[in-house]
Amino acid sequence: MEATPKKTYENISAGEAIRTLGAEIGEFAAPSVATPVCMIIEVVIEMMIPMLMAKIIDDGVQAGNMDIIMRTGGMMLVLAIFGLMAGIGGGVLAAKASSGFAMNLRARMYRNIQSFSFANIDKFSTSGLITRLTTDVTNIQNAYQMLIRMAMRAPMTLVIAMTMAMIISPRLSSVYLVAVIFLGLFLLFIIKKVSGYFRKVFERYDDLNNSVQENVSAIRVVKAYVREDYEKDKFDKAVENLYNMFVKAESLMVTNMPVMQATVYTCILLISWFGAHAIIQSELTTGELMSLLTYCMNILVSLMMLSMIFVMLTMSMASAQRITEVIKEESSITDPKDPVTEVPDGRVDFDNVDFGYNRTAEEYVLKDIDLHIASGEIIGVIGGTGSAKTSLVNLIPRLYDVSEGAVRVGGLDVRSYDLTALRDQVAVVLQQNTLFSGTVLDNLRWGDENATPEECRRACRMACADEFIEKMPEGYDSLIEQGGANLSGGQRQRLCIARALIKKPRIIIFDDSTSAVDTATDAKIRKAMNEEIPDTTVFIIAQRIDSVMNADRIIVMDDGKVSAFGTHEELLASSEIYRDVYESQTSGAGDFDDPYD
Repeated sequence: MEATPKKTYENISAGEAIRTLGAEIGEFAAPSVATPVCMIIEVVIEMMIPMLMAKIIDDGVQAGNMDIIMRTGGMMLVLAIFGLMAGIGGGVLAAKASSGFAMNLRARMYRNIQSFSFANIDKFSTSGLITRLTTDVTNIQNAYQMLIRMAMRAPMTLVIAMTMAMIISPRLSSVYLVAVIFLGLFLLFIIKKVSGYFRKVFERYDDLNNSVQENVSAIRVVKAYVREDYEKDKFDKAVENLYNMFVKAESLMVTNMPVMQATVYTCILLISWFGAHAIIQSELTTGELMSLLTYCMNILVSLMMLSMIFVMLTMSMASAQRITEVIKEESSITDPKDPVTEVPDGRVDFDNVDFGYNRTAEEYVLKDIDLHIASGEIIGVIGGTGSAKTSLVNLIPRLYDVSEGAVRVGGLDVRSYDLTALRDQVAVVLQQNTLFSGTVLDNLRWGDENATPEECRRACRMACADEFIEKMPEGYDSLIEQGGANLSGGQRQRLCIARALIKKPRIIIFDDSTSAVDTATDAKIRKAMNEEIPDTTVFIIAQRIDSVMNADRIIVMDDGKVSAFGTHEELLASSEIYRDVYESQTSGAGDFDDPYD
């Protein structure tokens, strides 16, 4: 098997991440452009005010000219109002642009995740995807808002303030130039150091989310085994790891502020000292010195803003790369150029199939599978834990692609079908039954959104679900809590079976999906399917021998291979594994997994 190198977010360049994310600005391009325009207007107005202040001091206060003081003061008031309006407008537009950008990023990632094959999903942990959709996007949203506001305001302030200071006194302005160079070099040093830490921070976020997700989803198991203290310790370790990494990153970042403040105070002292000498020598007026000090503050505050922007961008770059990884991920399973859109029947053929979950695996999970199943057959699948029963049936709806050989449905390679057409004709009922918030009917119509109430009732009767649904307060309009928490395990399984039957598929796969129902109910479900859907090919993966013994034929899996294939009677005579399982279960000695786990 050929190895394929895994591309991680660390392999995604900053340029690639910026281009990919930039394409998602979309309809929010207008406020994204308007925000910097508002910032430029605000900066230009702010930079005019110190010049007017100098005029008031030099031509008004010192000359005792009240008329100049009033006129110039009025101009300053009008400019301040316009500057305030521009600042407010920029803030509102930036909020709209950044929130919309974040919305588009989440939507784009979520849409792409929906197209993932199982192999793609295996590459990302669930907690990792959640972190990318939440924390990482929030970081990008904050960084983008700062970028379109402060990243335009700070450089403009710096350039205009430096220019105005140079016009007033080129010699004194050289103090600013030295400060800018020093702070720029220091900032580059900080960014280089903290960028690596922030990459590790988000990996710690993944670990933290994973701990929370596991605990919440399995809270009943945690309480049943009194493992609350263990889970608390595990969570505390994840939090502590995140804390330690943040402390390292923040400890470097906070050095930025005292260095900035020291530089600001040094510049003020130098400008005041040299400015006072210049005033004494009549090289500078008092108003001009006041303007220089104001521009000094503007220059150094803008430098502080720039440092914050660079730190924020450095921190968010790891998030940008992680988001880009999800957006750029291409599904390993796609439709062919001219897909077949009709599945003729439920025939299933495995032609010398080998399968591995990834190309770097040292050995295949399924090896040399050669099976031929007629349409309408009921096929049992039995085998020990880890014998690859589920892997076998996952190839039928093309949830994974084979590594070697071919899987055929209706006589055609599954890779020749339109994915939607194929999966519409292959219903899968999993052991872990998932229901969604909504009514009983809402959940049933996942099988067919246009199913009538009568079709839903018919499917529920086949699945033996109608008996408990009719006892619910609102019947089929009763609400189901998230994950079906207000139903028992057996009730959830029967609803999921009914949901699959509503699809009227050519093939239906029960992956140990009657494990939570009693033997009598299991028998009723199988009898109803035999009578109601005789032309549908049925695969029943089970641990209980009585769930498969009446099947037309039974596949016995062992270590990824087909150990035996035949009827119940044939296997009792020819398969030692099957015979041992049958005898152990019918004699009450145990279940299948015990001797073959």
